[in-house]
Amino acid sequence: MTDSSEKSNNFQVCDRDLSSETLERYLKADALAIDTETMGLVPQRDRLCLVQLCDPSGYVTAIRIERGQTEAPNLKQLLENKNIVKIFHYARFDVGQFKYNFSVETDPIFCTKVASKLARTYTGSHGLKSLVQELEGVELDKSSQSSDWGNSQNLSEAQLSYAANDVRYLIQLREQLITMLKREERWEIAQKCMKVIPLFVELDLMYYKDIFDH
Repeated sequence: MTDSSEKSNNFQVCDRDLSSETLERYLKADALAIDTETMGLVPQRDRLCLVQLCDPSGYVTAIRIERGQTEAPNLKQLLENKNIVKIFHYARFDVGQFKYNFSVETDPIFCTKVASKLARTYTGSHGLKSLVQELEGVELDKSSQSSDWGNSQNLSEAQLSYAANDVRYLIQLREQLITMLKREERWEIAQKCMKVIPLFVELDLMYYKDIFDH
């Protein structure tokens, strides 16, 4: 694994995996925001291209994943560390990517989309853009969402900015959503929902759909 020279004070781009130095930095956090960029929505067909992480200090790392890559030992160690809460927006998808590509059992998990659906029952808008706009007062630029992430060695500034913003606000969103959930006496059921996400991931990867329906 080699680090790219693309670095700033609070952002870096790496190849294949986290460096040992960055791993040690992130292992000190009690929570990490994580997201992925892929070529589509089917893990068995559409490859994983980029993994983004952010710690409570706002330090963002984007890891470029190579085609056919099946291991990322430092990332795996971080995702399976039970002392660090991994925060996602729609965890079911990202956790599925890690399980399928790297055989990672991500734990513990917090999903801001699930939390939003439980807490913000006054709206049907639970996308990340809506959440950040309401709770943080920031309007995210989503114009690079549907773009070609496969050419990861030549990502544009707009793509990298988009990828970084997808993790920059998740830690604050979690804190605000937990406050809302506790206020509305829904925190206990939210915790139960987070614990079953790996089960839904496993079912998704086995192509099972709606097995709990009548």
